[in-house]
Amino acid sequence: MRSLVGLIAVVTAASLYLYSLSLYLPAAPRRRPHPTAEGSHAESEQPADSSEEPSRLKFPSDLEELRELAELLQFYKTEHTGYVLLLFCSAYLYKQSFAIPGSSFLNILAGALFGPYQGLLLASALTTVGSTMCYLLSKAFGKRYISNLFPDKVSMLQRKVEENQDCLFFFLLFLRFFPMTPNWFLNMSAPIVNIPITFFFGSVFIGLLPYNFICVQTGVMLSEVASLDDLFSWVRLLQLLAIACMALLPGALIRRFSQKRLKLDVQPQNGLITEKKVQ
Repeated sequence: MRSLVGLIAVVTAASLYLYSLSLYLPAAPRRRPHPTAEGSHAESEQPADSSEEPSRLKFPSDLEELRELAELLQFYKTEHTGYVLLLFCSAYLYKQSFAIPGSSFLNILAGALFGPYQGLLLASALTTVGSTMCYLLSKAFGKRYISNLFPDKVSMLQRKVEENQDCLFFFLLFLRFFPMTPNWFLNMSAPIVNIPITFFFGSVFIGLLPYNFICVQTGVMLSEVASLDDLFSWVRLLQLLAIACMALLPGALIRRFSQKRLKLDVQPQNGLITEKKVQ
């Protein structure tokens, strides 16, 4: 009972902090840029009306909401970079720590707001820190509940961890590149199956780099694309090809290694781990 009360207290405190941060916005920049007919940028002579902005600060659920949020935060970022960075980091860590779906939208937003390099570094760092916080929360409050809710999945993961103790780090990388079980479940069950936090931390940072890279690059392109013609230009197509190659290379290397070293008599099926029948 104490663990449940403690978890509720942590979630409540984090929710109140994030709500307060999104509610009390700083003063909006005095002028907001608008594109002119010639394609150049001119400044509006009237001050921006920020009376309606707080209601628009919410987690995006589709690409249209994501684009609107990116435009709003880009607007604030011109004079309130520190606030936008703090808000983004807080929202990202909130989602990752409590295993809330939708991190892909925030990765895309990172690319749109901070560019390809800073966005990737920020998304990778926040993914790693947030997942580690989820690990620690599970270790402190959730061991019994997770074991009771998912007994079969926990026992299967425990067995696989024990079988791959001699190459545990590469096994964890394999699970990140080719998820046989959802990442949120792996984050919460890792302390239960005795995965060291150092291995967990490193495997999250390296293993989710391709995923973060694709999302961030998507955000960069969405922020630069003005029409479908721009999206299907030769430059964009070559960029997409390069992104795909860079993202698939680490996974191909890990798969090649796994065929020689890892004990993986499992196959993914609807996000769950099921045993492969050997005849």
